[in-house]
Amino acid sequence: MNERLLQFIWQFRYFNQSALQTSEGRSLKLIHPGHLNKNAGPDFMEARIKVDNTLWVGNVELHVCASHWRRHNHSADKNYSNIILHVVWLNDEKIFDAYHQPLATLELQPLVSKITLQRFEQLMQNADEIACSSSLPVLSEIAWLGWKERLVTERLQQKSNTIMQWLADANNNWEEVFWISLCRSFGMKVNADIFEQVATSLPVNLLAKHKSQIHQLEALLLGQAGLLNGGFEDAYPVMLKKEYSFLSRKYNLQPVNKAPAFLRMRPFNFPTLRLAQLAMLIYQSSHLFSKIKTAVKLHDIFRWFDVTANDFWHYHYTLKDEAVYIKKTVGNAFIHHIIINTIVPVMFLYAINKNDTARREKSLNWLMELEPEQNAVTRQWKLHGVTNQNALHSQALLHLKNMYCTKKKCLDCAVGVKLLRGE
Repeated sequence: MNERLLQFIWQFRYFNQSALQTSEGRSLKLIHPGHLNKNAGPDFMEARIKVDNTLWVGNVELHVCASHWRRHNHSADKNYSNIILHVVWLNDEKIFDAYHQPLATLELQPLVSKITLQRFEQLMQNADEIACSSSLPVLSEIAWLGWKERLVTERLQQKSNTIMQWLADANNNWEEVFWISLCRSFGMKVNADIFEQVATSLPVNLLAKHKSQIHQLEALLLGQAGLLNGGFEDAYPVMLKKEYSFLSRKYNLQPVNKAPAFLRMRPFNFPTLRLAQLAMLIYQSSHLFSKIKTAVKLHDIFRWFDVTANDFWHYHYTLKDEAVYIKKTVGNAFIHHIIINTIVPVMFLYAINKNDTARREKSLNWLMELEPEQNAVTRQWKLHGVTNQNALHSQALLHLKNMYCTKKKCLDCAVGVKLLRGE
């Protein structure tokens, strides 16, 4: 038994509620278990119980062993002065409240079905990546849709913590925040942190001064990423290096302390090429986030981000090695990645920040309009009968796997709850 399982049993009343008695032999009736408190303080707030014929409204504290009350020194904590019931798995000690009166205690162990405990143990001991895989899909399609929407909202709220820090650092400049997030997306997973450092070293107002000169934008981005170090034979990178040398002195710029990675990466994702495409995006657009806020159709966003790197890059993936001619367009697949990882999260947080329900819904609708992501995780869910129809689904399933299945948070999962109920 652990305290989270005990909370689950109490919250959903998975115990025999007939003829309940406190450990002192007084009759007990549970009217409402209270609301689970995920912050500091008692486990459940605003519970309603009847002891003998007296109605009590207040807080409930849970412990695996009654003696943990004393171990946690709750009697001396004013946050626990309004405890109307102490719910324990094992009543191993008589507990007194802050007023030295016996604390009404309910021992749950004799009241809980062994089947519920066995189901929980099976989930916890299952070595599969998805512990409930043999029982899936479990939920109806409608129930899955509701659960996926909750998961996506949770995932976006989780991402908002980072964005909020950027916003504070940027003095509430949303264009700056969008620029930083956009750079992270262009860096992909491998180079996201380095690209973020590049973005924070080159604020949008600095880039705006050079947006009419594509080679200066490239010089700034590539130079700050530490990619213009060393010698070059081709005239174009030599020119970029000279431009960066001048601009870095002018603005007192210091490149990031670690160069981006190229190893085990497809050439189209090389950081040199992605930075060149990012430079072209800056060159061809202005006030991007303002445009995105007013966008109605997802098609417009694809059009705005459909840029092609400068001519030099048609023959190159790096600054040194020449390659066969291919126009280096951003491509729909990469724009798809940008929408999921930058546009929707920033728009979602902006909507929450401004209490803008319409934009919040629009950001979720955009996810539903996008094709689903196809990867090892989504394929695994599909194998077990869970549908993946759009990007909202795939983002939800990624979050479910990473934040619930991997962490064995079955008690907080809609699927786990239904299985533990035996439904």
